[in-house]
Amino acid sequence: MRILVLGGTAFLSAAIARQSVAAGHDVTCLARGTSVAAPDGVTWVRADRAAGAAALGQLDGHWDEVVDVSRDPVQAKAALEVLGSRSSHWTFVSSCSVYADHSVPGAAEDAAVLEPLPEGRSGTPETYGESKSAIERMTLEMVGEKAHIVRAGLIGGPGDASDRYGYWPARFAANTEPVLVPDTPGAATQVIDVRDLAGWILQAAEQNLTGTFNALGNVVPFADYLAGSQHVAGATGKPLTVPELWLVEQGVGYWAGPDSLPLWLPPGHEGFQSRSKKAALAHGMILRPWMETLSDTLEDERARGLARERKAGLGRDTERRLVALWRAAGA
Repeated sequence: MRILVLGGTAFLSAAIARQSVAAGHDVTCLARGTSVAAPDGVTWVRADRAAGAAALGQLDGHWDEVVDVSRDPVQAKAALEVLGSRSSHWTFVSSCSVYADHSVPGAAEDAAVLEPLPEGRSGTPETYGESKSAIERMTLEMVGEKAHIVRAGLIGGPGDASDRYGYWPARFAANTEPVLVPDTPGAATQVIDVRDLAGWILQAAEQNLTGTFNALGNVVPFADYLAGSQHVAGATGKPLTVPELWLVEQGVGYWAGPDSLPLWLPPGHEGFQSRSKKAALAHGMILRPWMETLSDTLEDERARGLARERKAGLGRDTERRLVALWRAAGA
């Protein structure tokens, strides 16, 4: 197959490119490459998609598969206009953030989605879900008969630059001070290994699978995920578990970002990490054991440095301050 990856240098798109090369396909990646080079074995077209259709001018001929991971509707539309008629199969990697309601566990692909971002508007971090919703709609309108819409959940595994899934095993592996955790043992976590997601996307392209699918990992209770993180890290100390309300009062962030507790979600998000993945499993998606992902993630975290500055999680100084505050209160 002749495969075009619009991206190909970062996390998921790079994993798709690597697996496609390993499977013997002819792979081209279009990316700026400002910080990371494209994987070995691909044809690398260096271009900035912010230039619109002009960025795609070097892409000649017909493509058996196009993979787009864009979060910007303006850039996605330009690609569809230029390449849509020159492709046999089109994969758009969307997100479960397109859903309007995150409160219902087990919801499937027929759940309501957010109103798409108005046509012509570029996406921002604050409009991520609306942007992905807009790209889904235009993809279905322009290449719907050959479109595979992949609504990914949280993606983890080696190479994750978001620092979310790897925070907890890395934190336990640091083996310093009590580890501060929210008192949410029964909350769901649902992470798909980047290698499994990339493999299914490639398989779907090879089989010409079309339609819209949630691509998600298995649901793991937060308490089990923490216990697994301790196990792979070889940590034996007891975490310091504190109430959610207290964390909120101290300004600790949910989910991601500086001074947050990754994978911890606010009320009303009980379904955010517990959506249905039955359709994707029925169409060939295979998931490795979650403890394997956790172990490989920690190995990657060690290689990158356990004490490095992170994009997500509590900073050490913040955690020490919170631990002291909790203890001083006599709780």
